[in-house]
Amino acid sequence: MSLNIVSNPLIERLPAHLKQFIKPQNYDEYTPIDQAVWRYVMRKNIASLSKVAHHSYINGLKKTGISIDNIPSMYGMNRILKEIGWAAVAVDGFIPPNAFMEFQAYNILVIASDIRQLENIEYTPAPDIIHEAAGHAPIIANPDYAEYLRRFGKIGCKAISSKKDYDTYEAVRTLSILKEAHDTTEEEIKEAEQKVLDLQNQKETPSEMALIRNLHWWTVEYGLIGTTESPRIYGAGLLSSIGESEWCMTDHVKKIPYSPEAAFQDFDITQPQPQLYVTPDFAYLCQVLEEFADIMALRKGGHKGLAKLIESENLGTIELSTGLQISGVFSKMIKNEDNEVIYFETKGPTALSYREKELIGHGIEVHPDGFRSPLGKLKGINLAIENMSPRDLKAYNFYDGEYIEFEFESGITVAGNNITGMRNIKGNLILIQFSECTIKYNDEYLFKPEWGTFDFAVGKEIVSAFSGPADDNSFDLVTHQSLATAKRTYSDQEIELHSLYQSVRNIREGKNTTFSLEAVFDILQKEHDNDWLLPLEIYELVHDRNAQFAEKIFTHLGHLKKQRPNIKHLIESGLYIIAEKQSQSVS
Repeated sequence: MSLNIVSNPLIERLPAHLKQFIKPQNYDEYTPIDQAVWRYVMRKNIASLSKVAHHSYINGLKKTGISIDNIPSMYGMNRILKEIGWAAVAVDGFIPPNAFMEFQAYNILVIASDIRQLENIEYTPAPDIIHEAAGHAPIIANPDYAEYLRRFGKIGCKAISSKKDYDTYEAVRTLSILKEAHDTTEEEIKEAEQKVLDLQNQKETPSEMALIRNLHWWTVEYGLIGTTESPRIYGAGLLSSIGESEWCMTDHVKKIPYSPEAAFQDFDITQPQPQLYVTPDFAYLCQVLEEFADIMALRKGGHKGLAKLIESENLGTIELSTGLQISGVFSKMIKNEDNEVIYFETKGPTALSYREKELIGHGIEVHPDGFRSPLGKLKGINLAIENMSPRDLKAYNFYDGEYIEFEFESGITVAGNNITGMRNIKGNLILIQFSECTIKYNDEYLFKPEWGTFDFAVGKEIVSAFSGPADDNSFDLVTHQSLATAKRTYSDQEIELHSLYQSVRNIREGKNTTFSLEAVFDILQKEHDNDWLLPLEIYELVHDRNAQFAEKIFTHLGHLKKQRPNIKHLIESGLYIIAEKQSQSVS
C-alpha cells in the first residue's frame, strides 16, 4: 500500500522531523493467518470487553471504522478518523519517546503496522496493529479522552530525557535492526542484548521522560476508569490483551485511585501488572497531567531545568524572562549562592528564537560553535535590563554605537561597544550585540574581544527549559535511518497453510475457493495437526449446518487441548464465542 494514498490533512501538516518516521503499511504483506489472528482477538474482545470496557470502546469501534473481520488499513482509518479530528500513520520501527508523544500533540495516532504471531496471540510486549488500532483508536472517539491524549502529547514531547534514556533508545533500536538483518552473527546480537541489559540495570534518579512515560503507561496503556470497586477498562494495553483484560478484573490485581504519584511507579513490560490505577473520569486525567506539568522544567525553568538539559547532552531549549529562547546542546552554567543561574553556555550549533520562531540572523549558521551569556540584575540599582525605563537605559548608556560598562549583582562584568539591540513585541530589549567585548567573572574570562562579536541575551532568569528546539526549522532533525528489512519469505509448508486459511476465509465471505472445508480439514490433520485456530474457524462455519462434520472437528480440538494445555483456554474461548453467537441468533 502506497504512502501517497494514506490521506488526511493532519498528516500533511506534520513537520519534516516527524514525517521521517512514517512508512507504508504494505497491507498486501499480511498473511491469511495474520487476518485470522486479528479476527480471533477482535471477536474475543467484543465478547468480553463489552462487559468490562468503558462504553466509549464499543461505540468507538463503530466510529473509527475498525472491522472485526479484517485488519484495518491506514487509508480506511484516516478516511474515518478525519471526521473526529484525528489521523493515523504507520511508523518505522522504534521511534524516540519525544517523537511518539509529539505525534499525539498533532492529533496523530501512531500505528505499529506489524501484527503479533499466532503463538503470541494473547499478548506481545512489542507494539502491533492489534494494540494500536484495536486498543488506542476506538477510545479516541471519546472527545474528553482525545483531548487528554492531545494535551499529554503536547506536554510529554517537551519532557527532558537523561543521557541514559537516549542511550537505551539507541541500544534497543540497534538490537532490533540486528535481529532483522540476515547477515547478523549470534555474537553481534548477544553483544547488543548485553548493552541493553547493562543500561537497564543502571540505577539513577528518573528523568522527566521516565516519569511521564510512567503516567502514560498507567493511563493510556493500562488505565482503568470508574471506582476501585467497579472499574472499567480504557487503557489500550488491556483492551488489546485478551488475557490481561480478564485477569485485571480479578482480585489478584490491586486497584489504586489515580494520582500524580503514579509517575513514580515503575512497570515491567514483560509481566502482567500487579496493580492498576483507576481514574474517576477522563477529565481527572487532565487535572493530574497539569499537576505533573507544573513540576516539570518546562514550567519551572531555573537551575534545575538547565542542569537537566546539560545532563542530557542533547538538543534542548531554555526560555528567558524576556521570551528569548536559546536552543542547542547546553554544556555549562554558573550559579550564585541562591542557586540562581548567572551564566550559561552551549556547544555546537545554536539558534535563537522568540515565540518558537527563529530570530533573523541568529540561526545555527551564525552560531555554529555555541552561545554564551550572563543573566540577572544589575548591581547598584537591583534592576534587570529588561525592566529598564528609557531614563534607566540612558543613564547606563544603553544606546547603539556607544561604549558601555556594567556589572551584574553576581559580579560578572561586561564592557564593550554597543552595536545594536533587538526588542520583543512589548518593546523590551531581548538581545544586544557588542564588539570589542570583554566579560569577566572573578578572574575568569568568559569572553574576549578577539573571539569576535558578542551577542548578549537579555534576561534576568530562566523561566522554562525543555527538550528539543524552539523552532523545528532551526536544525536538521531529519536524521532517522530507516529499518530496511527484506520482505519475509515462507517455506512450502507455510505457504500451504496460508492457502488453507485463505480458502476458509473465502468460503466465509462467499468467494470462490481452492479447497472445500472438508478438504481443508483433511490436509490440516495430515500436514498441520499442531494448528488450533483454523479448526476453530472451520467449526464456526459448520457447527450448526453439518453435525457429523462438526463433531469430527470438535473431537480434533479436544485432542489439541490435551496435547497443548497452554492453548486449551484459547480453544475453549473460541468455542464459547461460537456458542454464544448461536444462542443470541436463536433468541
